[in-house]
Amino acid sequence: MSEGDLVHTASEGGITTLTMDDGKVNALSPAMQQAVHAGLDRAEAAGDAVILTGREGRFSAGFDLSLTGDPDAFVDQVRTGFELCERVLAFPNPVVIAATGHAIAGGLFLLLCGDYRLAAEGPFKFTANEVAIGLPIPTAAVEICRQRLSPAAFARAIPIAEVFTVGDVVAAGVVERVVPAGELAEAAHEVAARCAAYDRNAHQIAKQRTRGPALAAIRAAVEAEFPG
Repeated sequence: MSEGDLVHTASEGGITTLTMDDGKVNALSPAMQQAVHAGLDRAEAAGDAVILTGREGRFSAGFDLSLTGDPDAFVDQVRTGFELCERVLAFPNPVVIAATGHAIAGGLFLLLCGDYRLAAEGPFKFTANEVAIGLPIPTAAVEICRQRLSPAAFARAIPIAEVFTVGDVVAAGVVERVVPAGELAEAAHEVAARCAAYDRNAHQIAKQRTRGPALAAIRAAVEAEFPG
């Protein structure tokens, strides 16, 4: 698939909406990552606020496990995935993330990097499942979770791969709100429209001052564990 096939990009009224849709689970493959970056490039150039969302029932199931047969490619995919998370967390314009469904592993980490996060009601799972599937958790993932999850949720999220549902994602700090699936797009647009009116310089300074330590920790972790 081409970038345009993986991420549909639409801009209107100071808002760029990026919809991930690979027809499957929205794996954060290298091609998907590049497509999201391309959409962010477009929004950044236009000075737009961003809505990042997924296909019905799926936000993202995380990194592309089909690459596990090629260790170098898999590791490179994980490294660039965390660089994408870092970019979203530091993005100069407001970023609203609307989780249309499951957010697992890398999908959860990406979700946690939005400025304002919403989730659709439904039987969806939100989890950092690395321990459950026998993979060591990257330190960058730990730092992303640390800066957003409540202390109690953080203590469970990684060591025992807690699976959060829409009934507890707000208390856990995964999202700010859960809304009916049919209202998700409208709710995300309302938040993005409000944020689009913010002074960009003030917005950027606020991000730098509130997220500086987390971003530094994420960057240090990526450089230490994924040299390249």
